Amino acid sequence: MIPAIQIQNNAITLGKYRIAACPRALPSGRFAAQVSVASGQGSASTARIMSFIDDFATHADAANYSLAQGLDWVHRTTPTH
Repeated sequence: MIPAIQIQNNAITLGKYRIAACPRALPSGRFAAQVSVASGQGSASTARIMSFIDDFATHADAANYSLAQGLDWVHRTTPTH
């Protein structure tokens, strides 16, 4: 079964994971890519924040890269049946 993907404001819900792009502006005017991969709810929730070395010319480019990396992480760590 393939889980449904929902997209909202630079965030994607894939199965039990919420993947959110968190780009940040750099002093140079470029953007750093960061992604949050969260699962669970309330006090049982966990989140992993990943930052990347590459920088990007636009906020959108950094967000797209972040989401792609987050999706890749989920696909690599989710067992297939």
